[in-house]
Amino acid sequence: MVSLVLVTHELSRRHHTPAGHPERVARVDAVVDGIRSTPVDIRDLVAPKVDRSLLEQVHDSAYIDSIREFCVSGGGHVDPDTFAVPATWDAALHAAGAGVAAIDALDRNQGETAFVAVRPPGHHAERAQAMGFCFFNNAAVAAAYLRGLGERVAVLDWDVHHGNGTQRTFYRDPDVLYLSLHEFPFYPGTGWVNEVGAGPGEGTTVNVALPNGTTAESYLAAFRNVVLPVLRQFDPGWLLISAGYDAHVEDPLGGLRVRTSDYATMAREVARIVPANRTVAFLEGGYDLEAIAASASATVRGTLALEPTQPLPDVVSGSAARTVELTVEALRSHWEVG
Repeated sequence: MVSLVLVTHELSRRHHTPAGHPERVARVDAVVDGIRSTPVDIRDLVAPKVDRSLLEQVHDSAYIDSIREFCVSGGGHVDPDTFAVPATWDAALHAAGAGVAAIDALDRNQGETAFVAVRPPGHHAERAQAMGFCFFNNAAVAAAYLRGLGERVAVLDWDVHHGNGTQRTFYRDPDVLYLSLHEFPFYPGTGWVNEVGAGPGEGTTVNVALPNGTTAESYLAAFRNVVLPVLRQFDPGWLLISAGYDAHVEDPLGGLRVRTSDYATMAREVARIVPANRTVAFLEGGYDLEAIAASASATVRGTLALEPTQPLPDVVSGSAARTVELTVEALRSHWEVG
């Protein structure tokens, strides 16, 4: 039977948010249950606490200390969306260390793919700012760890919200490719098509900014016409997926129309490109419990090719067509796309 490394930590369940908050304990439970329902051999790992020196590659030292002080002092609202309790400090440290454990396990051939199911999520966390339910950028920490090993890394972010923190971390890095499909205009307001990186990293940021109401067919066509060719040309040694599931048609916050089966299709397509045993998915957003459970399972099934997937459409229609055209125009000097 094919195998999966599942990285979790019990502190993810002690990072509490106020009643009615969408980013709640039940999210991680739903995702873990969805993965456990998948016909794979699961190797469970407990997420270690992140090494401080690694965390400082992504976040300022003074900011890290400020989060600790805020949490141990009782916590509260960092901003209207982002909430901490005393246990959030340790939960965030273990969430930030989870990707390293997944990478090391795959590197030791202990699984064929990995899923990091922890809270708080991470892709909105800036170098010195918590926001969007995020404190430390879990996927960016993992990418920084791989960069320290001399690896070439791609981060694919299919959360409905743009991963502003991940983008900014690697905006000038030619060896980290950041690819995002997200709703625009939408929180956090970043991720327009002309944000393509800077300096030596120009061209290694790719934003597919899709309007509210984009259909699954147009979403997948944009994925086919932009994401896949750039990923092939970049030829990464590792792929990290910021696996937010709030682009799902059933999600209460997002406005895109992605279906559960589409996550299997996308995961299968990108898994064909990167080397075997070199894909790690990280839970980001997604707020309908049934949808995120099913979509996490679909991601695993697609990555491991457990079932046939549908061919990708190639025509973007409706209002999404123009933004994809603009994406292609912005990237043509860097990649063969469109």
